Amino acid sequence: MGGLRLSRLFFNRRIWLTAFALLLPLPAFLVSMNIGTYPVSGPELAEIIFSRLMGHDLRLPQVYDTVVFNIRLPRILLAMLVGAALSISGATLQGIFRNPLVSPFILGLSSGAAFGAALAMSVFPWMPLQMGAFSFSLLAVGSAYLMARRKGEVPVISLVLAGVVVSSVFGALLAIIQFAVDARSLQSIVYWNMGTLSTASWSKVDLAAPWVLVGCLILIALRWRLNVLALGEEEARSVGMNLELYKFVFIVTATLVASAVVSVAGIIGLVGLIVPHMVRMVFGPDHRILIPLSLTVGASFLVLVDDVARAAFSFEVPVGIITTLLGAPVFIYLLRATRAGGWE
Repeated sequence: MGGLRLSRLFFNRRIWLTAFALLLPLPAFLVSMNIGTYPVSGPELAEIIFSRLMGHDLRLPQVYDTVVFNIRLPRILLAMLVGAALSISGATLQGIFRNPLVSPFILGLSSGAAFGAALAMSVFPWMPLQMGAFSFSLLAVGSAYLMARRKGEVPVISLVLAGVVVSSVFGALLAIIQFAVDARSLQSIVYWNMGTLSTASWSKVDLAAPWVLVGCLILIALRWRLNVLALGEEEARSVGMNLELYKFVFIVTATLVASAVVSVAGIIGLVGLIVPHMVRMVFGPDHRILIPLSLTVGASFLVLVDDVARAAFSFEVPVGIITTLLGAPVFIYLLRATRAGGWE
């Protein structure tokens, strides 16, 4: 019996798919390191890292060390952070709202971040761009949450409607800034709104990584409670769950994670919508599996899309444009396949 059980385990396709999805960032990382003017194979990458750590002379040309550590590595790591953060945030919010059409930007986060970045670029040049985007993205989501809160509760429909209002207000404020600034500042604002990883640096990785790591750990630790929330508010209350507390924790954490990466990479649309849905289609709606796999698949997805953005054309295309073009057909499919009530 034991041998039969081990045999079934070995040939279980779901287990192999899960293991592949969990380990997917590793081959995506190696593929991405090998794309560019200076291809870097696995052994060469190991030699470069070993020479850095041990202080040995590098047998390869010194330009390889510069390309790997100052250009390619921070960009790949930032792409993985952004993809993982947006995907796990999207999967969390889809569980709370019980709707696969939800993305991290539904509560006004993107509009608030865009307005804060525009302020930093044109009105308050002393303000770091990342600080402006991060602060106003949190302000936007916080405003939507407070607007929807009534008698200690935050109905989902009210929260969505409040997010629409907040997005419209910050969108109008952004339009005023774009109308008033000079052509150079306007160009910078428009380019930032497209979402790009071309300005990746170690400082941006250091700025976003702590928020993303802490937030992802919290979401992974509490992911099983999303299964209860996804059943509906009445069912969650019937099992004794403090519904408003966990809803608040999940929304705040997902917002912090998404805001951190939006502040360093701009608005990269539809990643938080399409990646969780792709994972759900293959592995099912169980958030104990969906949340960690959304993280790993999201990290791999965006770094590979960024490879296309920087290598497929004679010029670099902002990665936010490509994710939007890829995500639009998926969104249309979801819109047609999803019931009016939302969750299937």
